[in-house]
Amino acid sequence: MLLRSLCLTSALALTAGHAVADMNFNRIASFPVVKNMADGEDTKRETSPEIIAATADGMTLVYTDSPLGALGRIDITDPTNPKPLGNIALNGEPTSVGVVGDLALVGVNTSESYTAPSGVLQAINIADGTVVTSCDLGGQPDSVAIAPDHSFVSVAIENERDEDLGDGRTGQMPAGMLAMVDLQDGALDCETLSFVDMTGLAEVSPEDPEPEYVSINNLGETVVTLQENNHMVVVSKDGVILNHFSAGTVDLEGIDATDERGALIFTESQKGRLREPDAVTWIDDTHFATANEGDMDGGSRGWTIFSKDGTVVYENGTDFEKAIIQIGHYPDKRSDSKGVEPESVTFATFNGTPYVFVGAERASVVGVYDVTNPAAPVLKQLLPSGVGPEGYVAIPERNLLISANEKDLIEDNGARAHVMLFEYQDAPATYPHLTSEGADELIGWGAISGMVADKDGIVWAVNDSFYGFQPSIFKIDTNQTPAKIVDVIRVTRNGTPAQKLDLEGITLDGKGGFYVASEGRTERLIPHAIYHVAADGSIQNLKGEFGIPAELAAVEKRFGFEGVTKIGDTLWMAVQREWKDDPKNHVKLVSYDLNTKEWGAVHYPKAEPATGWVGLSEIVYHADWVYIVERDNQHDHRAVTKKIYRVPASEMVPAALGGPLPVVNKTLVRDLLPELTSTGGYVLDKVEGLAIMEDATAFFSTDNDGVDDHSGETIFVNIGNIEPAAN
Repeated sequence: MLLRSLCLTSALALTAGHAVADMNFNRIASFPVVKNMADGEDTKRETSPEIIAATADGMTLVYTDSPLGALGRIDITDPTNPKPLGNIALNGEPTSVGVVGDLALVGVNTSESYTAPSGVLQAINIADGTVVTSCDLGGQPDSVAIAPDHSFVSVAIENERDEDLGDGRTGQMPAGMLAMVDLQDGALDCETLSFVDMTGLAEVSPEDPEPEYVSINNLGETVVTLQENNHMVVVSKDGVILNHFSAGTVDLEGIDATDERGALIFTESQKGRLREPDAVTWIDDTHFATANEGDMDGGSRGWTIFSKDGTVVYENGTDFEKAIIQIGHYPDKRSDSKGVEPESVTFATFNGTPYVFVGAERASVVGVYDVTNPAAPVLKQLLPSGVGPEGYVAIPERNLLISANEKDLIEDNGARAHVMLFEYQDAPATYPHLTSEGADELIGWGAISGMVADKDGIVWAVNDSFYGFQPSIFKIDTNQTPAKIVDVIRVTRNGTPAQKLDLEGITLDGKGGFYVASEGRTERLIPHAIYHVAADGSIQNLKGEFGIPAELAAVEKRFGFEGVTKIGDTLWMAVQREWKDDPKNHVKLVSYDLNTKEWGAVHYPKAEPATGWVGLSEIVYHADWVYIVERDNQHDHRAVTKKIYRVPASEMVPAALGGPLPVVNKTLVRDLLPELTSTGGYVLDKVEGLAIMEDATAFFSTDNDGVDDHSGETIFVNIGNIEPAAN
């Protein structure tokens, strides 16, 4: 029997927390794990929190850091201000961790090769890092689970395959197994180590089981996922296999199964998709939940609740993914693979309510489900995580949920890996800031760039070149919380998507249409240009296209128009960074007179970057002032410049191109760093949208890069009246 909750029920629950005060999880802090490196260490090395656990008092976190070969520690005595406790170096790669008393039980992979796997289970004193006990596991450990009564430990010995051999298929020896070892007063008793043979069970490669994840219920029963084998096994505390069964398949409808086209089109299907579950957690002594990430042939983009007799009690199907699509976290470049990739799943009871927390690795989202009725879970929230959520630990006694986010983007100058802390509060949910939930059709969105305000609380926004086959103008209703995308206009030429655009700015034409600014990339044949877009999204060829003049083309560089605004009959575009003829730290504000067709410019003095670069990302005219967004390209604790300045409109008198340009004077209006950290997250680099209403109420937004090497988080914030108070 298969029972499934309706997507509508989940969608309504997402916004329920905004209507009335209710218990919700809200992020309160983020900890960049690079801070656990010792003085003098190379902080440019990759560091990655994966599996995470907490001490019994809930005051200290420990996590595995595979790239560093270390066990990290964090002091969360004050959960709003987590502090580094340093790393413990290990003799191998840590793969999982649990805590008993003052000991961390860590699975450590010491394998020399795929064909000669090895590893140990170590009991490590959390305070001083000493190894108290070490049990030879005879294979490569993956997941570690501790029985609720602390009587024994189960370890999934995966002995993973070499994905570069045999087309990456299973059937590579030696086979994996389940290891079990007793605990005596919290100490590992290596003499009791035993193994459970799992060969011959699965239909897929029965000779080569690859146990992936383990969880233990109050009866001492261990449930094991064999991810690559698409199989589940339930084992008694005595090591007897009680039941095993295929994880089965799911028919997926209304998905985007094609990537590399830069468009969100949810009209495809996949029949008989293998679940291939990764993480598993018991909900009670009868039911467990799986995160169906997929590996070789599968990945069903959702999660499932099974009874231990093999019955599917609940199948999420595409509901989780669709909810993620609505908040802008859908990873389009993973469409042909496994979509949002649910990888992790955790269970805990908070204030009497049982919750399952589902982590979507590629979407960087944590789904919070009320599983009071395991046959009909209700999606309560979607929480913004760091990049690549991998492991979770719940501390109900302190109303805390913690996520470990493994992706460290140091090589791409992106965000560092973080541990994030959420608190269960009697307060409205603070995320998402923007959603398309409730629209007449499923609207996927991301990479929000330029914005412009309209009447009645409406903001129009464009997406950038990440969606090169689907340039769009989104209609946002800011009268609701969260703000809602209620409609979308597709930008077209001759009835087809207008390609070769990188929409970075938008302004109203005063006649129901828009002018949009496109940032050029000459080497990709994308011109620096302005386009006149009708209310239906159409661009009239030639007449509606304004390319830059020869004087600008001769000095253009990659970083071009970032924003457009209209003053009278003149369009003004902010150029992001210096072009070839600009003085250092001066960029052009370029003008185009719609009547005379003349181009001109002034110079704007931007900040000297502390690290990386500083550029402009938006320009908005309002009440005799021109407002400019200035930002650096730095994330998290490294960010310095995320600011709004203003320039008197009276100084916006363009000079002819090719000669000296007047320099305008700027005044600081708002430092946006406090707003960017107000939801407990790290600072996002791309503040790219600013919209100012007639009454001077201002909104700013961030560009989430289409969720490509990005957490997917979009900040869309009302910062109130932007005009300075009268003296």
